[in-house]
Amino acid sequence: MEFYGRGFNMDEENNPTQSPPRLSIRAHLDMYEQDHLQFSPGRPSSPRAMHSMLPPGSPESPWTLSPLQTPSPALLYHCIASLHRQEGNIYSIALSKGLVFTGSDSSRIRAWRQPDCIERGYIKASYGEVRAIFAFGNMLFTTHRDCKIRIWNYTVSDNFRYKKISTLPKRSSFLQLFPKTSSQQHKDCVSCMAYYHAEGLLYTGAYDRTVKAWRLLDKKCVDSFLAHESNVNAIVVNQDDGCVFTCSSDGSGHRFAVLCLAAIEKLIFSGSEDTTIRVWRREEGSCFHECLAVLDGHRGPVRCLAACLEMEKIVMGFLVYSASLDQTFKVWRVKVMPEEKLCFDFADRNESKTAKTMEYEMSPVLSPSWVEKKLHANHFQ
Repeated sequence: MEFYGRGFNMDEENNPTQSPPRLSIRAHLDMYEQDHLQFSPGRPSSPRAMHSMLPPGSPESPWTLSPLQTPSPALLYHCIASLHRQEGNIYSIALSKGLVFTGSDSSRIRAWRQPDCIERGYIKASYGEVRAIFAFGNMLFTTHRDCKIRIWNYTVSDNFRYKKISTLPKRSSFLQLFPKTSSQQHKDCVSCMAYYHAEGLLYTGAYDRTVKAWRLLDKKCVDSFLAHESNVNAIVVNQDDGCVFTCSSDGSGHRFAVLCLAAIEKLIFSGSEDTTIRVWRREEGSCFHECLAVLDGHRGPVRCLAACLEMEKIVMGFLVYSASLDQTFKVWRVKVMPEEKLCFDFADRNESKTAKTMEYEMSPVLSPSWVEKKLHANHFQ
């Protein structure tokens, strides 16, 4: 089945709202002083020295800065910022127009400046548990506890302003005898979204195991199918051919469940319940994906990821944003050498596979608070 859409035609529902910026995240001030072509991390600063050079944060914010501690020498990556949320989980991240959007247990979708994470403002929604965020231009799509998708328009100048313009599925008219809203709506938490630009389709995945396609031109659900036997945790779309990729809790590629994906250029970033983020690249002319690096720094399941291209000179540079159920939000700088070819002889390939097998067998260091949640409840629901 083919779907077509040529633009947005959405009713304005709310008046513009201005959100006052709040300088509530304390930035890692020396992040700009690092050479972009440097592969080894700088000398770690002591927590006392680091805190002495940071401006005081807003007392109203539930966010605080955590000391940076990269657990292993970062030849291809290093963590450039680490933030801790004092209460509640971080469920979603999205990037657009130089901003990072985060969704959490609260009804506020916060907007931060890239990459230093200074807060620019927030969107106040009527429902909390913002499980997924997707940004496209000046449009922001968010999912909430009521299993609905809300669409916002935002602008950034001196102040951050926003306006809600629609909700999916549309509210049924009182004149309709047989409303279709209930049949179109997901039956459980909407956990992920992806947008196919060529046909104007928004794909949503949910804990009801289904994937739905929404045509934004008329805000209708045009397709729905059962994608997995478990929760649909993440979804991406190949913009070249419209192919949809989804992941679930079957453990493929990781020792534990894969909870999130981010795709950019030829790389795929995957976050897992095993607390790690893996960087994958496809070999030229084959379907084999090589794990280039394992980003290790979280102490709980990696719940959401977002990535953007930072530079393209001698090396490919990426900024990767991750959030975990250990209540931390981290920013990583990842660099990939262009001359690095994934060509091995048979012996090298076996060595590589053996090393990966050993990696999967390693026991992660888990956050005690997360382990307690894991024992008492299903923390993904």
